[in-house]
Amino acid sequence: MKVELQGKVALVTGAARGIGKEIANKLAQNGATVIFADINHPLVQQTAGQADQQFESNCQPLQMDVRDPEQVEQGIQHILTDFGHLDILINNAGINTLAHRVNIDQFPLAEWQQILDVDLTGLFTVSQYASRPMIAQRQGRIVNIASVAGLVPLRLQCAFTAAKAGVVNLTKAMAIELGSNGVLVNGVAPGSVLTEGTRKLFYGDDAKFRQSMQSLLDHIPLGRPAETEEIAHAVLFLVAPESSYINGHVLVVDGGWTAGYLREF
Repeated sequence: MKVELQGKVALVTGAARGIGKEIANKLAQNGATVIFADINHPLVQQTAGQADQQFESNCQPLQMDVRDPEQVEQGIQHILTDFGHLDILINNAGINTLAHRVNIDQFPLAEWQQILDVDLTGLFTVSQYASRPMIAQRQGRIVNIASVAGLVPLRLQCAFTAAKAGVVNLTKAMAIELGSNGVLVNGVAPGSVLTEGTRKLFYGDDAKFRQSMQSLLDHIPLGRPAETEEIAHAVLFLVAPESSYINGHVLVVDGGWTAGYLREF
């Protein structure tokens, strides 16, 4: 998929690896100046450096902890100082629990707070600061990475499910608040995606929940997890200039997982 993003400046959070890295690479490949933001500065420097060499675009690393409003504000101001505008924001930074897959009565409060702080409050914080210059210039695109867990609740993931459900409705709230200023806000809700994290959970030979892998895949009509590139293409579609009348939509990219009940009765 090719779209025209020459002259656009994009910020991608959680861009050091996985889905965020692939999204940032796709934006760069299509001509955007891309700021690769991540809490892991050494890794995001390496990732942005590789993209800068590979694509004919300007790729810059930025250390950003989305939980830290001061760091977020400084990061946005740094982008505006260097490039003069910010056109695209991809809110991808997020975490899930690897340690606790338990019912709500046993779920640790500290872990609940950590997931909400990153996945929901962090997204709010970055959106708040990034939307201000977009409103001033009367144009911009924001894409929030949600999850099918925000649409169809999953067992034993109460914090992640709650956070991503919040992202889904926050996306729609942002769309109706910012649309009149020329800022379009949409979301992407991936299903299971083959990343470093899901390899640790399901798909690696020594994965924590390896025994549950086939049970998960049995719910997906396509019978496999998504590749990160398939999620990045959905984001690229939403930020394309031609997608100028799509606002407040959450695009599900899950291989049919949430389309209906697949198993035989």
